[in-house]
Amino acid sequence: MILVDVHAHMDFPEFENDLPEVLNRAKNVGMVAIISQGVHHASNQKVLELSKKYPLIRPAMGLYPLNAPNVAVIDESQDDFDRKHATSVDDTLKFIRQHAAEIVAIGEVGIDLHFSEDEQHQIDNFTRILQLSNAIKKPVIIHSRKAEKLVLDILEDAKHRNAVLHCFSGGKKLIQRAIDLDLHLTVTSNANRSQHFQMMARTAPLDRLLTETDAPLLGPVVGERNEPQNVQYAVEIIAKERGITPDEAARLVYMNYQNLFL
Repeated sequence: MILVDVHAHMDFPEFENDLPEVLNRAKNVGMVAIISQGVHHASNQKVLELSKKYPLIRPAMGLYPLNAPNVAVIDESQDDFDRKHATSVDDTLKFIRQHAAEIVAIGEVGIDLHFSEDEQHQIDNFTRILQLSNAIKKPVIIHSRKAEKLVLDILEDAKHRNAVLHCFSGGKKLIQRAIDLDLHLTVTSNANRSQHFQMMARTAPLDRLLTETDAPLLGPVVGERNEPQNVQYAVEIIAKERGITPDEAARLVYMNYQNLFL
């Protein structure tokens, strides 16, 4: 199979000790591209560095919504975000623009209303990121936890179609709205235990589906570190739900990846 993982975090500390082995395991199952997401300025620098050392890693630079220093969060003690990096939104976006020729996407970006009630600053940041996406002609990979409708509203108002909804948890009506807006959706490596992502694999047009792991998160086995090689579980779910072979599903996803990112 030809496999792609459009959303992973290969710069995270969970991979510090065995990244070459992790990448070899991915290659051995047919992986040809892992889009590693930057989540703040230091992360963007690390992702770029890794992509130069390991050709399998394709760099995306972004600003995780809860990492933006101008966004207030509900509980600073949560480990879902990193508040240690104080690089401004302006400087982060400037760095991304400077390295536009070296990246395949802007991500991970978006809005999170689960750990933050600071809606306006997140909207402002996200709107600026979409403007940057248009300026440098790179797709955006979007986080939308508890903000699925809001993100779709913003994308629709901006007439922005060049986007992937990462781990999109909206219901059937919002999924259909995303499809109507010509957006791409991901099936995750934990879809083997998620009826929601099985439904998405079953109902979304095949030309809008991509596969991701969100490694080291969202593994097919609860409590285990996730790896890009596990994207094969997402492909298997697509194949099962659509009545095609895994090879056929993988080829379709790879075509979608090429159309959006290359």
